[in-house]
Amino acid sequence: MKFAQRLKELRLEKHLTTRELAKEIGVTNITISRWENNKSCATHDKIILLAQFFGVSADYILGLKDFD
Repeated sequence: MKFAQRLKELRLEKHLTTRELAKEIGVTNITISRWENNKSCATHDKIILLAQFFGVSADYILGLKDFD
């Protein structure tokens, strides 16, 4: 659940739509929506891409750390 919440928070902080974020990391906007609604989980390679894109650690996105 933390991953879904963190991903949405990070996306909204950057004022991105699901479609814009999806384009940045090479997935569909439906995939982003499913991740944010906790319907599916990102693979480790996509988590790394998200962490790099947002400039945070994978631990932060996964909810293993509260601060990055």
